[in-house]
Amino acid sequence: MRLLLLEDDLLLGEGLRDWLAADGHVVDWCRSLAEAGAMAGEPFDALLVDWQLPDGSGLDWLRQRRSRGDRTPALMLTARDLLTQRIEGLDAGADDYLVKPFAPEELAARLRAVSRRSGGAADGHWRRAEVAIDLQARAVTLAGARVELTAREWAVLEALVLRAGRIVPKADLEKLVLGFEAELASNALEVHVSSLRRKLGRELIDTVRGLGYRVDKSAP
Repeated sequence: MRLLLLEDDLLLGEGLRDWLAADGHVVDWCRSLAEAGAMAGEPFDALLVDWQLPDGSGLDWLRQRRSRGDRTPALMLTARDLLTQRIEGLDAGADDYLVKPFAPEELAARLRAVSRRSGGAADGHWRRAEVAIDLQARAVTLAGARVELTAREWAVLEALVLRAGRIVPKADLEKLVLGFEAELASNALEVHVSSLRRKLGRELIDTVRGLGYRVDKSAP
């Protein structure tokens, strides 16, 4: 997943960025609302938002995004642990609320949970014909046999499955998978899509000419 991490603490931000990157995610780390503002319009799979930032409230920032119709899954990461504060955070648009300090493994699990609820695989599983995907285990099978994917191939497949039934514009898919490296890789996405089709069948990923890519919703 491509994640926006909004956290001003240097040690915590670096630690989370590195841990999440090692876990297979693309992480864009911002230490202020101004830096996050420069990311406006960028596609993300989830937002990780600290409440108190040097130049304002992360909660107000999230509330504003929600008012504009942004439904990207969001987790509040904060030391504010009162019941009233947790309620305020959830009512402002957070999908989950994690109190510092926390284990990065718990953050990863909560990310998987909110993504399942918002995407095209509500229970973490997606199936189409003989292809079955387990998002939590990051496992893919074809006719019951395990298929090994590279990290980038998995990232492409995950991004599409989380948006199953929707057309994902090529530019958005490139950024979800590659982050800002997408600007340097002219045909990387096509290479990964071609490889997925070779391993899992050409019918798995539809190319919608002039618009982008799509996988169908899960079916028995």
